[in-house]
Parts: sequence; structure tokens; C-alpha cells
Amino acid sequence: MPFTAEDAQFMAQAIRLAERGMNSTHPNPRVGCVLVRDGAVVGEGWHEWAGGPHAEVLALRDAGDAARGATAYVSLEPCSHYGRTPPCVDGLVAAGVSRVIAAMTDPNPLVSGKGMEILAAADIETAVGLLEAEAKALNRGFCKRMATGMPWVTSKLAMSLDGRTALASGESRWITGPEARHDVHRLRARSSAILTGIGTVLADDPFLTARYSQPPLTDPLQKGEGIQGIAAERQPARVVVDSHFRLQPTAKLIAQPGRTLVLGLQTEAREAEKLRDAGAEIHLLPAGLDERVDLNAAMELLGQLEFNEVIVEAGATLNGELLRDGLVDEWVVYLAPCVLGDRGRGLFHLPDLERMSDRYEMNLKDVRRVGKDVRMILCK
Repeated sequence: MPFTAEDAQFMAQAIRLAERGMNSTHPNPRVGCVLVRDGAVVGEGWHEWAGGPHAEVLALRDAGDAARGATAYVSLEPCSHYGRTPPCVDGLVAAGVSRVIAAMTDPNPLVSGKGMEILAAADIETAVGLLEAEAKALNRGFCKRMATGMPWVTSKLAMSLDGRTALASGESRWITGPEARHDVHRLRARSSAILTGIGTVLADDPFLTARYSQPPLTDPLQKGEGIQGIAAERQPARVVVDSHFRLQPTAKLIAQPGRTLVLGLQTEAREAEKLRDAGAEIHLLPAGLDERVDLNAAMELLGQLEFNEVIVEAGATLNGELLRDGLVDEWVVYLAPCVLGDRGRGLFHLPDLERMSDRYEMNLKDVRRVGKDVRMILCK
């Protein structure tokens, strides 16, 4: 089916609707739906929160009887299986829509393509692939987890002009300005989890919460909102890589709303009990290099726990290990117009680099100014 300019316009509207669920649909994908009849929008909806109605259901409710004969523009193939809610394809068939255009197929290999097959069998005209790249970018974590079993990993770094993340003493607040810090909270809010290392926690005792406003939800959990726009139950999980369970039960991040996970070595199980008693989730993992937690195993675990997107906020040691193991999909680096001196701390600890040919290279995707700082986005 050839797509028209009007098709592209309404699919773009569906994707914009899906973006409204950026911070709230974990572990589900972000999905938007627009119903159009005779060139006019008769219904729209977006998936607001996991466990709630899907985008197609809300759009059909909005349209009522006007859905009959309409075209449904959906940013993701309508679901064909029973989960927390009934299949969306059943609702579209019952409503009598005449055409369904999906931006992309469902990346879940167990259901991929089945939704469109059911619709076609009901004599509904179907097509897939309109604004597919934009739809995949919106759900990059969900797509990667379905394909590989691992989450999309973004490492956030902030540095001075001379490439330092902190003074030699460890003091780092604040290298960047308030606009850049607000941007980081936006990244946290869209993430399923914030990953850090025990060294960072012992040095800074951070909260690791998302303090960022989001669109209003009809989610009943939103009644518990108390952290500047993010419901307590919607806070990203905090994940600490702590091989020998040195984290203290009094650490601030354990007391914050939402989940705190501590990943340590299987051989250190006894040391973990004090943290479990304090409310942390304990996960015992095998050792990798240098008798520290195997980071590949850690990422596989986070995928099994249905974390779609993980943001790393850690020091040079953990960032160096993640870079070496090829586990980071994207780096977001904030460059501040200041100098911290050659005794300051660097971005990556990579002691094995001896020749220029051993260097790690990245591709620059985007550069823009954020307040007084510069933000660079890089990928493999």
C-alpha cells in the first residue's frame, strides 16, 4: 500500500501521542493511536501506564460509533495476545475499522506479525512501515530487549574542558549548570533503572531519583506523586554494582521510593543479608575479571527483570569496564566550560591501552548547547 502525505501526518500524530508515555509505560512499549474517517480525526489515545488500557482501546472509546469505517494509525503493531489486557486486534475488528497502518511490527518474536495477520483475515486493509525509524527510536529499549534480552544502556558523563569529572579530592558538585542537570533528570525519568557503582555511592551517597515533570496521567498510582512530577511508584529502579556488598543499609538511595537492587558476587551472599533486611533486592552473580561482578551477566539479569532502558551514572572504573565489554549503546556527555586541572579524575579507567591502535572510537550523533554547557551524544 503506498503511503500518502496525509498518512504520514496522522502517523506522526500517533507517535507524538506515544511520547506522552515516555516516563510511565515501563516495561511496556510507548504506543499512540489515531483514528481518522473522511480526513478528520475521530478518536485518539496513548498507552499511559503499564496495566492500563492500550492506545487503541482509548482511541476507540474516544471515537465511539465514528470508529466504523475509520483508518487506525498505530505507532506499534496492535497486540494479538492476552496480557494484563485483552488483545487490541479484537477491539479494532469489533469496532469495524476499515484500515490499520502500523509504524512497525511488534519486536517480540513470539507475537511479531500476528496482529496484522488477524486484522487481514478479518478483511481489514493493513500496512506496516510508515515512519518506522521514528517509532523504533521511541522504543529503542523495548526493541533491544526483545531482540537480545538486554536493555538499552546509556552512559551519562559530565566533564570539564580538560576531560575531568571531579577534582582530585573527589568533589564534583557541580561541574555543569542547572539546565544540564535538568536534562539529566529527563534522561533518568525515561529510564527503567539507574545503574551506578559502589565507589560512587560511598563517595557521594546520592538519592538517584528522577526529579522531572511529566504530562498528567489517569494512572491511579499518580495519586502518590511526591517527587516533582514523577509518581513514587514510577521512579526508575536504582541498581548498585557492589561485588562485596559494601553498601550500607543507611545509604540514602535505599530509603527512596521504588526499588533498589544490589548486584554482588555469589560468594558474598552472607554479607548481603543486612541490605536485604533494609529493603534492598539482592541479586547474586558470577565473577568476571578481577573478581568483580560479571557485567554481561548483570545486563542479562536487568533484561530478565524487564528493564528496557538503563542509564549509567558511575565513575571511571565501572564506565571503563562497560566500555571495554561493549555494553553501552550510547554516551551522553556534558562538556562544561571550566578546567579542573591535571590531577582531577578522568572519565574512563582503561589501564590496558598502550598503543593508539588500541583506542576506543565512538561516532558523534548530536551536539547542542544546553544552558552554558555543551551536550554530545555518541554511539558505537
